[in-house]
Amino acid sequence: MAFGSGVLISVLAFDLMDEAFTSGGIIASSFGFLAGALLYTGANELLAKFGARHRKRSESEVRQNEDEEDNGLAIAMGALLDGIPESIAIGLSMLGGTGVSLVAVIGIFLSNVPEGLSSSVGMKRSGKSKTYIFGLWTGIMIISGVAALAGYLLFDNVTPEVSAATTALAAGAVLTMIVDTMIPEAFQKTRTATGIISVCGFLCAFYLSKSLG
Repeated sequence: MAFGSGVLISVLAFDLMDEAFTSGGIIASSFGFLAGALLYTGANELLAKFGARHRKRSESEVRQNEDEEDNGLAIAMGALLDGIPESIAIGLSMLGGTGVSLVAVIGIFLSNVPEGLSSSVGMKRSGKSKTYIFGLWTGIMIISGVAALAGYLLFDNVTPEVSAATTALAAGAVLTMIVDTMIPEAFQKTRTATGIISVCGFLCAFYLSKSLG
């Protein structure tokens, strides 16, 4: 989770926000970035009330009290909330006519491996069946793919400012997700090693952006 946090920070800084600024300028980028943060915060707070606050934690003792039990729908919605901005960003990266951003795809993939593992272990330890876990992730995969397609099709003919604001919105949502959920969950286990592990993830994605970008 800590490694994935570093990867995503690098991707949104050197790929998403840089692209948004280049295509639409500082005003559109700033507006979209703040809007993404606000939207994610509101949706995440709502889902947290229904049991999705610790959806990424692999520990079985993840609740502060007995009233906050796992809610399957909330967990699914929380995972979608995390994945949709990333998927839209992938779709938007294709609008330049040069194909999908390989750096963004690799970075998001690397960040989602530990996130998916941690969440799956947590659901397994809480008593969820294999059918439930695999079915949940299959559904999320399909919807995320549709979100990536929508990011490409819906914003193909919009103005550069709108495209920039949308890209920045995805980046703002991703950064908020990192700070609100990924880093706190990572710190629960790695403690003082969280920072150096995140730096390693950042360097990995930074190297990819320079060698493949």
